Amino acid sequence: MLEKQIKGFLDYCKVSGFRPRSLQALSIRLYYFNKFLKTNRISRVRSIRYLHLSSFVADFKTPSIHVKKSRIWSLRQFFHYLKLNGLVRENIAKDLPYPKIEKTVPKFLTIKEYNRILHHFSDRVTAPFGLRNLIIILIMGLTGLRTGAIIALNVQDIDLVAGLAWVKEKGLRKRIIVLPETISMLFYKYLEQIGRSRGPLFLSKRGKRISSRTLQDMFRSAADSLSIHNRLHAHLFRHTAATQLNRVAGTTITQHVLGHSQRQNTCKYTHLNPDNYATYMKKHPFMKL
Repeated sequence: MLEKQIKGFLDYCKVSGFRPRSLQALSIRLYYFNKFLKTNRISRVRSIRYLHLSSFVADFKTPSIHVKKSRIWSLRQFFHYLKLNGLVRENIAKDLPYPKIEKTVPKFLTIKEYNRILHHFSDRVTAPFGLRNLIIILIMGLTGLRTGAIIALNVQDIDLVAGLAWVKEKGLRKRIIVLPETISMLFYKYLEQIGRSRGPLFLSKRGKRISSRTLQDMFRSAADSLSIHNRLHAHLFRHTAATQLNRVAGTTITQHVLGHSQRQNTCKYTHLNPDNYATYMKKHPFMKL
């Protein structure tokens, strides 16, 4: 029923600069929304009512709060597009309330736990992709970069002379991070190994840019080898980096390292002194590992 409108909407989002992961999420949510409408025998866009939207948000075997939030966001964006193009009179999705997400204390690794994982990858540095994996684990533990930012890194984003890296973050933002000396030295070896001056930094077996699946396989393999029962994932390392750095640097520096654009959704810190940032990075507990 909505195949044509969904395709037009996704094309519109792509031109508008939506990130690939956002486009993928929208595509998946709207696919199921279209399926939901067909099941309920709704054949016209103008026949869709607010009740249909709220029923879809709560459909499919008690969805989590995060799934509900994603569905609402997708519907709001889609109906905004439909209204812009005169396909509906009002954006009936704009009144869908976002569910409240309870704040939880983030889980993180202790220095001892992270050190154990680090040694696991260090012991395998001579294996195929061993050096790549070690650098990724170090970057995650020291800077807390997101999965998307790590995957998007290019060779030309790394300046080993200055010890800096240009990172692409959410919302197409770019920022500079200081590379710890340990990582810089490993990068020298790694760049010699891959023999490239441009293009994707972290390569797959096929010589292409790695995917999030590559990182998931890394974590799963390490967890199995070390008999770690709790799931390892990128955000665990992100929380770990933030927790350790915050102990020596404070909130402002930590938020800069994590790449947040706001503090508590209100206070911006874009005028952070880079010299202070570099000094605090040297105090990071993991710098001594």
